[in-house]
Amino acid sequence: MRVLDRLENLRKIMKRENIDYYIVPSSDFHQSEYVAEHFKSRAYITGFTGSAGTALIGLEKAILWTDGRYFIQAEQQLKDSGIELYKMKIPGWPTLEEWLMDNINEGEILGFDGRLFSINQYDAFKKIKDTKNINIVMDKDLIEEIWSEKPQLPKEKAFLHDVKYCGKSAKEKIEEIRGEMSKIGAESYIISSLDDIAWTFNIRGNDVKNTPVALAYAIINKEESILYIDKCKLSKDDETKLNLNGIRVDDYKQIFEDVKKIENSVVIDPNKVSAYIYTLIKENVKIIKQSNITTSLKAIKNEIEIQNLKNCQIKDGVAMVKFLKWLKENVGNIEITELTAADKLLEFRKMGDLFVEESFGTIAGYKDHAAMMHYSATEESAYKLKPEGILLVDSGGQYLDGTTDITRSFILGKLTEEEKRDFTLVLKSHINLMKAKILKGTSGSNLDVLARTILWNEGIDYKCGTGHGVGFFLSVHEGPQMISPLPNKVSLEPGMILTNEPGVYRQGKHGIRTENVMLVVKDCINEEFGEFYKFEVMSYCPIDIEGIEKSLLSDEEKIWLNNYHSETYKKLSPYLNEDEKRFLREVTKEI
Repeated sequence: MRVLDRLENLRKIMKRENIDYYIVPSSDFHQSEYVAEHFKSRAYITGFTGSAGTALIGLEKAILWTDGRYFIQAEQQLKDSGIELYKMKIPGWPTLEEWLMDNINEGEILGFDGRLFSINQYDAFKKIKDTKNINIVMDKDLIEEIWSEKPQLPKEKAFLHDVKYCGKSAKEKIEEIRGEMSKIGAESYIISSLDDIAWTFNIRGNDVKNTPVALAYAIINKEESILYIDKCKLSKDDETKLNLNGIRVDDYKQIFEDVKKIENSVVIDPNKVSAYIYTLIKENVKIIKQSNITTSLKAIKNEIEIQNLKNCQIKDGVAMVKFLKWLKENVGNIEITELTAADKLLEFRKMGDLFVEESFGTIAGYKDHAAMMHYSATEESAYKLKPEGILLVDSGGQYLDGTTDITRSFILGKLTEEEKRDFTLVLKSHINLMKAKILKGTSGSNLDVLARTILWNEGIDYKCGTGHGVGFFLSVHEGPQMISPLPNKVSLEPGMILTNEPGVYRQGKHGIRTENVMLVVKDCINEEFGEFYKFEVMSYCPIDIEGIEKSLLSDEEKIWLNNYHSETYKKLSPYLNEDEKRFLREVTKEI
């Protein structure tokens, strides 16, 4: 069925329900970034398959909002759909809320499924309701009615994550959480976000592709901890182990009844708990709104997690080197497409001990496809690789001992002067951030300019952040820390993991990104000026020296690159055969 036909069917139902505008987000009941197939209603109704975006369907007009990672992709996928693209975080483009404030009329009805929107999002809509004197209906899932083949809620098996990998028992983590609850005077704590629940209870699942989580809710209070999950997902043995950690297991939907029973005070994250759950809390209960206690706790990796992460990064680097060797030796000799290249990299990753799955769908973009930051190849769109130009590969793995995320731009043959210059500028940006010395209390938004200024000096920018947190056998994107021009007051602390991934994206030409994962570590303490931190690189894979315009690198930058490549050879070569070692030696030689 065409998108135009789906929109027509939806509008018929909207008229029947007297709804003038209907909002379809990308989220699930837990405000997740990546969601199970059951929740991909926005992709269904718009035809746009990017992971981020919100659709507003009116009786006459339809709009999709998405961010800079997806502008090119959205323009292509929305063509002839009758849906307009609105660009998020770009001056001159109104937000969804601003558009509604300016365009919705008094007495009209705004509809959405309240389970899919956070409290903060709901509050923004209530301001529009009060200002414009409109009505809100938030108990309607209209997409379900027209999506006849909508997938069911997933029922994949869950399992417990061994303490030898994650370093702390669920019982220990819950005691830490209760300590933080006591500090803020909260008697109960509702957790809705899947990665926070997975971390707290040391439970992992298969309900979301590439993110090892299970659909669940949780309530923690002074007396007990309750995990709400479809019980068919847990073995009797795992449920017993949870019980021994002081955790009671109840049905997934029981959360809605138990929220109504909460007394006195409760802490909730207004960006994660749904508007629907919020409306179930009794009016006399004191509600403490703040970011999840668990989010801050899991951001600081413990020593066992850090050591495991370092081990898994080595395995991942070995897979990347094997892939690079295969790619360089075969491009132009056998048929390789963006899709088969991604498949080959996965094949090498699967050889790694404790590998589970990819941490996200591999982005393999050749030439102009790489200008779309989150391009996803299909059988119809996939380019065949030639011994020329640049192939960008952004990929990662989920291992029982960690999560990886790495991007390399591979040189397949002759480059233009512009490609070589852009490649080198991206490397300079990466190095400039990697070498940062950080005063305690510094946030990622304070550091973003260190990567970006190298490109700004050339009149170039990239429409996304520079780095994000990474989970431990969890979401590849994890907060609260990030490196971005967006305001962020979260101070970087030792034990935090971040990516470093500046890039250049020229529409219709090429995309270049160099990404490593790095760890915040202590550097020094100055009695007069305070404590300083630095970044320790965790990802090891050659940066393609064939793309570098050496004249643009300073002596200091050359030293950094040579040291990085020396360390890459030292760490990875013990796991390679003699032929692979010779290849690695060549691609990590000094410049």
